[in-house]
Amino acid sequence: MAFRAKKLINNPDDVVTEFIEGLVETYPGLQYLDGFPQVKVVLRADVSSATNDKVAVISGGGSGHEPAHAGYVGEGMLTAAICGDVFASPPVDSILAGIRAVTGPMGCLLIVKNYTGDRLNFGLAAEQAKAEGYKVETVIVGDDCALPPPRGVAGRRGLAGTILVHKVAGAAAAAGLPLAKVAAEAKHASELVGTMGVALTVCTLPGQEVTSDRLGPGKIELGLGIHGEAGAAVADLQHVDVVVSHVLNQILSTETNYVPITRGGRVILMVNGLGSTPLMELMIAAGKAVPRLQLEHGLAVDRVYTGAFMTSLDMAGFSISIMRADPPILERLDASTKAPSWPVGVDGVHPPTKIPIPVPPAPSAKGDEPQSRPVQLSEQGQVLEVAIETAANAILNLKDTLNEWDNIVGDGDCGSTMYRGAKAILEDIKNYPLNDAAETINEIGSTIGRTMGGTSGIIYTIMCKAAYTQLKRSSGSVVAPKQWAEALAASSAAVSKYGGASAGYRTLLDALLPALSVLQEKLNAGGDPITAFVLSSEAALTGAESTKKMQAQAGRSTYVSSELLSTVPDPGAMAAASWYRAAALAVQEKYKS
Repeated sequence: MAFRAKKLINNPDDVVTEFIEGLVETYPGLQYLDGFPQVKVVLRADVSSATNDKVAVISGGGSGHEPAHAGYVGEGMLTAAICGDVFASPPVDSILAGIRAVTGPMGCLLIVKNYTGDRLNFGLAAEQAKAEGYKVETVIVGDDCALPPPRGVAGRRGLAGTILVHKVAGAAAAAGLPLAKVAAEAKHASELVGTMGVALTVCTLPGQEVTSDRLGPGKIELGLGIHGEAGAAVADLQHVDVVVSHVLNQILSTETNYVPITRGGRVILMVNGLGSTPLMELMIAAGKAVPRLQLEHGLAVDRVYTGAFMTSLDMAGFSISIMRADPPILERLDASTKAPSWPVGVDGVHPPTKIPIPVPPAPSAKGDEPQSRPVQLSEQGQVLEVAIETAANAILNLKDTLNEWDNIVGDGDCGSTMYRGAKAILEDIKNYPLNDAAETINEIGSTIGRTMGGTSGIIYTIMCKAAYTQLKRSSGSVVAPKQWAEALAASSAAVSKYGGASAGYRTLLDALLPALSVLQEKLNAGGDPITAFVLSSEAALTGAESTKKMQAQAGRSTYVSSELLSTVPDPGAMAAASWYRAAALAVQEKYKS
């Protein structure tokens, strides 16, 4: 059955900015950066990077989950919330603007829900902020208990339990703890909470003229996400007692062991409405959940939070979150906060008007002068130029083959995506400061970030930013071979951290990590650096080709059968091995001549 969607909005493209404008008019403690429509950041009106003497706690994600995340900005909770478009991860520039606006010398903690777009965009912003000199830590929250333990890196989705992590981290920051301890408390809290959702209807996106109820009459979805995606299973609509019992059993399952809660323990219960569920029904669910936790699961319930905490637009349904109630956790949850959507009152006098705060400019390490090619290239500059050009041309020549492989194991555009990045690098190299290796790598990252697009674009930009940060620590204008190896190690570690993959997951890391291992081994043994580079490139090719034998655990290949995967290598790994190999041979040839 299809029905005409009805929304109280103006232009569907303006719903997020107009929501923010209404939010800050409602709550005197909130402000926003003057960067609409690209930069949509809500922040505490009383905090700036110049005055903040505590750790800044920043979160965010796609809009459509209100009051998450902007409603949790306030003293004792979030310092800023980064708002993406509806169900879309916020762009890197918005995240960076938020970091710059509120982060002082104590640094900032990014709390990120476990979705690929959020992980990559927040990850790249974190690396860029570190390169600018900010102290940044990141905690990924994946509290979904609906799906079986994953084999790959997609993992458990971030759901309403994230709000409890916000509260713990915000209270720890307000108490004056240093960044490492605030991050540790947030990570610990994220490991103690589990969530599962139940939907009665799908949601209606702004501007969507017709919405189809894929469930049909008398059906519900179990284990859904928060973006309108299908749940883990469809079932007949049952009495709420039965539904609540099933959800609690799933969260507290000893088979999955997602949350460390056992009989005799103490817990916190959050019953969260998904957008259009009446408070009456949420309270009924809460009233059924408490005695079941007590009698069936042998748990004491120390706190109950019921209401709309993280919604999915106008979806009907609810989620239940269960968190282990350690005394330190209770202390943080009970700490005072002025965040308007945490279940406490809001004080303060409404100001007569709101003037948005300007978006802070990006700092420039070299002043306002644009980067440019040196008049005279040093020996290192000449070698770097040859290596970059040869590596980029290798990718241009591999475009069709990469697309052919990706048509089998992905979405068919790996070659085209890599081609765009390589072509742009060849166009921009005339402006790269080639005598400065660190700044050149940074500029390559900027080129890729501007032109390449897709997940590959984000991953390669993260690699470049991490390498830049590592190389900037080197003293002197000439980068030593071991320093290049350290930069490769930093790049690989950043990709693993933010993308979630590691060796054997059938990604570009299966080319880079073997190369890194050989490079470090040969250099540490005192071997010739050029020979070490070439031998490491052979290891990169071998590693990439070995991906034929691997079961994918990251990216779209996760959903492809092992039979198909065994027919071709991973395109991303082969692309990485190819440019790395081309660069190594070019450097070898350059020194021969």
